[in-house]
Amino acid sequence: MAVSSTPARSPRRARGEGQWALGHREPLNANERTKKDDDPLNVRARIENIYAHGGFASIDPADLRGRFRWWGLYTQRKAGIDGGRTAVLEPHELEDEFFMLRVRVDGGQLSLAQLRVIAEISTEFGRDTADITDRQNIQLHWIRVEDVPEIWRRLEAVGLQTTEACGDCPRVVLGSPVAGVSADEVLDATPAVDAIVDRFVGSKEFSNLPRKFKSSVSWLADMPYEINDISFIGVEHPDYGPGFDLWVGGGLSTNPMLAQRVGVWVPLHEVADVWAGVVGIFRDYGYRRLRHRARLKFLVADWGVEKFREVLEKEYLGRSLVDGPSPALPDKPIDHIGVHRQRDGRYYVGAAPVVGRVSGSQLAALADVVEAHGSDRVSLTPYQKLLVLDVPEERTESLVTGLRGIGLEARPSNWRRATMACTGIEYCKLAIVETKARGQELVERLEERLGDIDADITININGCPNACARTQTADIGLKGQLVVGPDGRQVEGFQVHLGGGLGMAQGQTAGFGRKLRGLKTTADELPAYVERLARRYLDGRTGPDEAFAQWVMRADEEALR
Repeated sequence: MAVSSTPARSPRRARGEGQWALGHREPLNANERTKKDDDPLNVRARIENIYAHGGFASIDPADLRGRFRWWGLYTQRKAGIDGGRTAVLEPHELEDEFFMLRVRVDGGQLSLAQLRVIAEISTEFGRDTADITDRQNIQLHWIRVEDVPEIWRRLEAVGLQTTEACGDCPRVVLGSPVAGVSADEVLDATPAVDAIVDRFVGSKEFSNLPRKFKSSVSWLADMPYEINDISFIGVEHPDYGPGFDLWVGGGLSTNPMLAQRVGVWVPLHEVADVWAGVVGIFRDYGYRRLRHRARLKFLVADWGVEKFREVLEKEYLGRSLVDGPSPALPDKPIDHIGVHRQRDGRYYVGAAPVVGRVSGSQLAALADVVEAHGSDRVSLTPYQKLLVLDVPEERTESLVTGLRGIGLEARPSNWRRATMACTGIEYCKLAIVETKARGQELVERLEERLGDIDADITININGCPNACARTQTADIGLKGQLVVGPDGRQVEGFQVHLGGGLGMAQGQTAGFGRKLRGLKTTADELPAYVERLARRYLDGRTGPDEAFAQWVMRADEEALR
């Protein structure tokens, strides 16, 4: 019998995913090398001492396109570059010598002093630009690096910051805009939000994560808790009382996943520690080899929540967590728009700009209106809206009128109330199409053509596939891309995603809806398409209780085109 002389091959070793806890410490891509070379938080000293004096040309490229993000700074898109060149040009060809600046508003709460400073910075340094984002940030544009130290000085003097507003780090912590005042709230989560920010934001303990990390902490189901890396939502434990239900592993972008319940009950005073444990897992076990697989959602999907909980308890907390029940959801989704009674007998008033677009001048006028009506604070929502808190009952109608006078509507049409848009090609280097102006035009056209219909149809407009405006979880999600127009040329348009949604109320099932093959519209045809779709829904629904997403799931394909 012949014996083979070929030596047996050893089993191929699985390729590492860049997980620090498994010994894979060597940087595997340019982003990881940049972070290893110098902690991104250190760039602040160079901004203050070098770049603010030398100007844009003096900025090291590794700082400019990397570490600046840890201080809320992105270069904005150079004007006049069309969407067809977004993926073709090099970063230095796309970027202007101005910055987008994000101001963190953790928990969404702003005093009037803070609001006035943001307005002042917008008008003095940002060409009167300001957007309310769907992450409760305020976003400014046209910022020069020479002005950044002074902007930081003014923000920090009133307790605001831009620290880690972007970058591979803990981003803004979402919180209920009515925390502490809602008549439906059992437990105010503000102390937990404050503890997370005070202990960990700006700390080098978590300044080098595999990718961005998004959080929310709220008693009420008024946060999109299923799309964050970590969320805490209020729950009543039958034995231990009020606390929070823990969810992990959500995120959208080009590979959307919904967060999963870990199944534990967390008391208020332990939220920050549990949050830190989850972030620690992400830092140490997260996938650093490939950027497109670096979010926590991929680790959770691979491990499953049982293993995730086991690692959290044994390696990071050193103790077991209490099993907990699911949260009780409200009868209908909460957006806080309109006039609502607070627990103390005063009222809050929620108002809608159009697709989050405001200005410094408008924010200054808002501060004046709010002060004149006996309040000294406002709050921002994760739906690009704002609230005025602590208003005496007898002043609410006057406030509604005053807000309307500065372009903020407390009794908006359903179209204005339920339409969001990302930054788009106006300022964003990743965008392919215009979004804010298109969103404003769409709202105006639908109000004119359909009026205020007796149905809620959410419309989320995104300028690229990255889903900053949560495209996949809207009734009508619009992903910007170039499409073929009537004359055969490429024009701005949108791929249409229908019937997505989150589990924000009883009877709602979270899901990403239907994406029909080839369902696209040009930007110019968008208002007519949405009008046609809305009319078909109103004519074809079984009754007022059938939601748009339910109709979409059973409608013929032809009815959706």
